[in-house]
Amino acid sequence: MAPEVNLAQLRALVAVADTGGFGAAADELGISQSAVSHAVAALERALGAPVLRRGAPCRPTPLGEQVLPHARTAVASAAAVRTIATRHCGGLTGTVRLAAPTTVCQALLPGLLRDWKAAHPQVTVRVFEGEDVELTTWLEAGTVDAAVLVDAGPLPPDAVALGADSMHALLRRDHPLAGRPTVHVGELEDDDFLLSEGGCERHIREAYRRAGTRFTPRHRIRDLNTLIGMVHAGVGVSVMPALAVTMLPPECVLVPIRPAVHRTLTLTGPTGRPWSPAVGGLLAGVRAGLLPTVAAPA
Repeated sequence: MAPEVNLAQLRALVAVADTGGFGAAADELGISQSAVSHAVAALERALGAPVLRRGAPCRPTPLGEQVLPHARTAVASAAAVRTIATRHCGGLTGTVRLAAPTTVCQALLPGLLRDWKAAHPQVTVRVFEGEDVELTTWLEAGTVDAAVLVDAGPLPPDAVALGADSMHALLRRDHPLAGRPTVHVGELEDDDFLLSEGGCERHIREAYRRAGTRFTPRHRIRDLNTLIGMVHAGVGVSVMPALAVTMLPPECVLVPIRPAVHRTLTLTGPTGRPWSPAVGGLLAGVRAGLLPTVAAPA
């Protein structure tokens, strides 16, 4: 009789696939690296073929890619069963993997994490920072359990609207336009434009399209902190969300742009599978007003 596949083996596969290594997976699971290796090896014996390519980082094999979604479902379902049992006995528990864009991680999540911890001390929230376009994929693939999505399409009925975040010009405080109440994007043409590739490019292009102004970025920067540092150094100007205000040095300012462009932020679980009780409980607290609602800075 072929060996049975068990939950510990599937949990090890998911952890290695998510963290990229056996050592990191061991830290994630709170067990020894040897135990993770043995669990994966046992899974491969049961399946008759490798599920991981060993390396730095470790990656799923074609078989592993097929098995991984089912492994995630099994692990998530087992966690949900444990959470339901705990909640039935009077408390909410479990781990929620939450993904969000950089600016949301910087400005909105600290308050939510603090309030969630106070309201549900037995729930652990682990934050994953990603670009706007990555978050939906992570959520639906089961890599994360919940996410703050930007301008999302159809959403589950229990999703929570966090508000709108407007786009602003990022300028040095000594820039001639820095003292204006608003800046038309056409007025930025005299400066080298630094384009953030972290997810807001479509919003910036939309502002220029509405203005009928030619858009010719001089530099394309992936990391927001790098972009802010370059504006701070006088290399050029940029446009970014208002939530980035928490990341700015004192020498930089954000000024609302014209035409105005906004992005909507929504906290949600996946659309393609049931939410874990922990995710449902955290979002229910925000939705019901038991936790402070979150608003983007003006």
